Amino acid sequence: MNDRLLQCNKTARILNVPFTCCSIDEILKRIDQRINDSSGSGYISITNTESLYFAVRIPSHFQYVEYADFSCCDGIGIVIGGKMLGIKIPRIHGPDLFLKCCKFGADKGWRHFFYGGRKGVPELLSEKLKKNIPDLITCGMYSPPFRKLTSKEDQKIIDLINEANPDILWVGLGLLKQESWIAEHLGKIKVPWMVGVGAAFDFHAGTIKRAPRIFRKTGLEWLYRLTFEPRMLKRNFYSFLVVLQLANEALYRRNQH
Repeated sequence: MNDRLLQCNKTARILNVPFTCCSIDEILKRIDQRINDSSGSGYISITNTESLYFAVRIPSHFQYVEYADFSCCDGIGIVIGGKMLGIKIPRIHGPDLFLKCCKFGADKGWRHFFYGGRKGVPELLSEKLKKNIPDLITCGMYSPPFRKLTSKEDQKIIDLINEANPDILWVGLGLLKQESWIAEHLGKIKVPWMVGVGAAFDFHAGTIKRAPRIFRKTGLEWLYRLTFEPRMLKRNFYSFLVVLQLANEALYRRNQH
């Protein structure tokens, strides 16, 4: 098991994929510690049910989750599946971790860089966040084109981020793409933390309507988003397959006793 994940001494495995069983407060302390110590670079995996589906089937994505400093459970299907297997895994929603980091680090001088989103979204995100968090430091933002970058373009982005000297680089490119990007840029970008947060940019910028709190608390945000984003149907199908696989494993274990 990854030693870095053991920093909080609380991990569990679902379908052999690791999940960190720390609270958000514990993770914030670790983020702060590395920023203060300047002790290298790392990343946090926001591992939802769809991400678990791909981790079981794509070796490179499994490696990404496996070697993350923290693998945060961001999927009600994983929580339910864990209960079926007798494992309690706390849910840490990516957009919530993102907002808590912005608030927690404001008076500590944390520097944030937003990479990803459609054109204009990172700027709108920064503007809206600063209305509620006046001391937030946004040291840079960049919305890349929706195509494969040339090596020259990629190097310009690496230089741009390094010159901005962020403490946390938030990557909003969508599942698989953002994880691949982070993995490819480890060691090239000098930043204590990188976190792929998917739709968090759009949620907090207000370009995608977020589900009401009652839907989020009950794990039914996927149902709410489905009414506005039909493409979520495919993602929910992946989640259904994972829950079905976990149910089969739980049934198999029960029959073995």
